[in-house]
Amino acid sequence: MSFQNPVFIPGPTNMPEVLRKSISMPTLDHRSPLFGEILHPALAGVKKILKSESAEIFVFPSTGTGGWETALTNTLSKGDKVLVARNGMFSHRWIDMCNRHGLDVQVVEAAWGAGIPTDEYAEILIADKGHEIKAVLATHNETATGVKSDIAAVRAAMDGANHPAMLFVDGVSSIASMDFRMDEWGVDVAIAGSQKGFMLPAGLAIIGFSPKACAAIETADLPRTFFDIRDMRAGYANNAYPYTPAVGLLNGLKLATEMLLDEGLENVFARHHRIASGIRAAIEAWGLKLCAQSPELYSDSVSAIVTPEGFNATDIVTHAADKYGVAFGVGLGEVAGKVFRIGHLGSLTDVMALSGIATAEMCMVDLGLDVKLGSGVAAAQDYYRNNAVTNTRTMAW
Repeated sequence: MSFQNPVFIPGPTNMPEVLRKSISMPTLDHRSPLFGEILHPALAGVKKILKSESAEIFVFPSTGTGGWETALTNTLSKGDKVLVARNGMFSHRWIDMCNRHGLDVQVVEAAWGAGIPTDEYAEILIADKGHEIKAVLATHNETATGVKSDIAAVRAAMDGANHPAMLFVDGVSSIASMDFRMDEWGVDVAIAGSQKGFMLPAGLAIIGFSPKACAAIETADLPRTFFDIRDMRAGYANNAYPYTPAVGLLNGLKLATEMLLDEGLENVFARHHRIASGIRAAIEAWGLKLCAQSPELYSDSVSAIVTPEGFNATDIVTHAADKYGVAFGVGLGEVAGKVFRIGHLGSLTDVMALSGIATAEMCMVDLGLDVKLGSGVAAAQDYYRNNAVTNTRTMAW
């Protein structure tokens, strides 16, 4: 690999130099008022990114997986029933965590490439007359398959059934890259990580709790110590953590939220859609298809590209790393060897995207796939030329 080349994995993402510098800082007393000047603006910035007026924000030194565990252990009790769809590797891993915590998991199976089957959710919730289901789990953007599910439709299914369950959403590869509306969609716990849309290294689990989720804390009996938000809340009140915080990463998070909000969230989302659309134009020019089954499911943060039958898609990723020093994402779980992934989120520009498209193209030609050299690059160039950025504030950092 080469540090000079951008990465095209769906996280960790490329870092703006200003963010990289912000996390490299002198040691400070993390129990001093100075730390509070980093902590509280970072929490307030995340709240705005989630488009919430009422959420309480918690940031743990962890990853998105720690965010999942925070959601479950602070709100549920052993034996509680949860409803979740399995439509990719990350929903599968969340199901595994639920099982390990002794929850009663009702799984709706869906194709890897399909979104959350909200019609089935609706039927199950309507049939649950005793309201045994305590939480509905939804992966907003399935990173393994490049599928974006409709969270508003999940909430509509819950409301249509007049069901009181909480709604937990994994937004790890969508939040800060794609539109996310915590309050409007009635999300009770939203989970993100520092290493994707926030453009930082891995190391922070970023979680928003609704008032309803916060109220569930006192009756939940799943074991929790490190991830107990009551301890974290008490620490925040004193400009501190219940243990040693990741000060540099929090300083980076403070700046990252400022940068995203200064760009304007709608501009951030439009930038991601635009870059993703250029990459999708390239994929079409190559004569290949996405794992996502239909356009309304297409993710604006990662594309999982299906290679021809009998071809090992992982070879593209290996070849790119070995010959060109460029990183793409491998297929995971049921799509391992069947897809390779181009991550297009975080700090990315048209020019950077074109370099990734060109590299993928060279790899496929090198490996004998029936792809015309330059076809995808030309298609993306055409899209970017005819859909030029008009907002001068976009990525003005």
